[in-house]
Amino acid sequence: MKKLILIGRSESGKTTLQQALKGEPVSYYKTQYIHNHDVLIDTPGEYLQTHTLGAALALYSYEADVVGLLVSATEPYSLFPPNITCMVNREVIGIITKINDPKANVPMVESWLKNAGCKTIFYVDSVTGEGVDRIFDYLEVPIVKKPQKTKSKTT
Repeated sequence: MKKLILIGRSESGKTTLQQALKGEPVSYYKTQYIHNHDVLIDTPGEYLQTHTLGAALALYSYEADVVGLLVSATEPYSLFPPNITCMVNREVIGIITKINDPKANVPMVESWLKNAGCKTIFYVDSVTGEGVDRIFDYLEVPIVKKPQKTKSKTT
C-alpha cells in the first residue's frame, strides 16, 4: 500500500478527491493545514501558491510514497513548471480533476502535466466517482468503502 500526497492550487479538487478516495460524502470545506491521514496527505493550495510555503510541500513529500500533482480540467493555467517532477525523489503522478465539467479542457491539462514530467496521469471526477478506482488500484489500496456518488456542486 502506497501513501499519496495531493498537491495542487486552491480549488483544484484535492479535498474532494481525498473524500472520494476515503469513501466519504463529498462536502466542501477549506483545508487550512496539512492533513496527514493513513494513506493520504491533503495539502492546502496556498502552500503551492505561496513561495515561502512551498518548502513545506517538499518536506511533506518525504512522508509519502507517491506525489500527486492535481490540476483541475477547468484551470486557465498551471502552477507546475516544466520538469518539476525531478525535484523530488518520489514517484510523481498527474491527476486531472473535474473532467466532466462543461468548461473542462482535458487535453490542455494533460499536456501541462506531461510537460511537468508526469508519465502516469489519472482522469477523475470525484463527485461521480469516475476514475477513483484506478487510483486505488495504482496505490494498491484495498477498497473498504465504495466511493459515494453525489450530485453536489463542490470542488
